[in-house]
Amino acid sequence: MESRRRDLLDLLWGLDGVEQDARWHPEGDALYHSLQVYQHARTGTDDPELWATALLHDVGKGLGGDHAVEGAALLCELVPERVRWLVLHHLDLLRDPARARRRLRGTDRLRDLEALRRWDVAGRDPDALVCSVDEAVDVVLEVTLRVHA
Repeated sequence: MESRRRDLLDLLWGLDGVEQDARWHPEGDALYHSLQVYQHARTGTDDPELWATALLHDVGKGLGGDHAVEGAALLCELVPERVRWLVLHHLDLLRDPARARRRLRGTDRLRDLEALRRWDVAGRDPDALVCSVDEAVDVVLEVTLRVHA
């Protein structure tokens, strides 16, 4: 578990200082945004896999390229398949919402993507108070390990 914790912390700290387009992200860097999205998920659901997805959805932003694809690849051995799938597809409702809704109509995956999209958009407050990276990772590890034990 300690190596998994260290790996997740490294991925998140890799977002520290990663600037985002101020038109869409007035809150600043990708780490601050991710912590905000995580906190919205914590208040919006009791589903720990969605908490993990909210926290980790942008981990690929530090690598260039398609950050959803990169992020899902980085998480391959670290999180459950559902979290990886949601990270991989978290931009579907932004890029082509009609197609995504048609393809996923009536599924839990669509419901999860819609919630993640709401939290992603809400996580753009330049004055938000957020928890520490360590605290978020510890909560995510504790609950996802308990659920998948």
